[in-house]
Amino acid sequence: MSRGLFIGRFQPFHMGHIAAIKYAFSKFDELIIVIGSSQASYEPENPFTGGERLSMIKDSLNADSKIDCKKTLIIPIPDTNAHSTWTHSVDTLVPQYDAVLTNNDFTGYLFNQRNIPVLEPKLLNRDDLSGTEIRRRMVNNIKWDHLVPKQVLDIIERINGVERMKKISNFTHQHGI
Repeated sequence: MSRGLFIGRFQPFHMGHIAAIKYAFSKFDELIIVIGSSQASYEPENPFTGGERLSMIKDSLNADSKIDCKKTLIIPIPDTNAHSTWTHSVDTLVPQYDAVLTNNDFTGYLFNQRNIPVLEPKLLNRDDLSGTEIRRRMVNNIKWDHLVPKQVLDIIERINGVERMKKISNFTHQHGI
């Protein structure tokens, strides 16, 4: 049985992530989804908590009939202060895997340094489907809700996520953070 490791911050989880997960299942029997920077929240680049992101992913996958949730494992992993040991830290927190799926060049580099195979899922409509772009749209009142699964939209609405993004953005802008 083959197992892939898909790493992302998922700030927020969006349709591009769903496409990458479907790609992963075309290559592997099981998938470990790592929520990176799980300790980070209430920041412009990391507005959502690890628990909120876990719920976004789990609820979205449960609603997608083409994804077998019994073959996925979602694990939040905090950052470390040492890039050279981060991949080893990941390995202590997840089951054994055969390859890493990421489009983050630095993450891929770190795993390649250990001779761990890295696959890059094809990016779907990257101009729109990126957490950075979705957060920018949220702050600037530009339509964004079509870029995320309905379950993510429901969570963001329930936690007043757009208002949170605007407050964080405003605060950091005013205080030069």
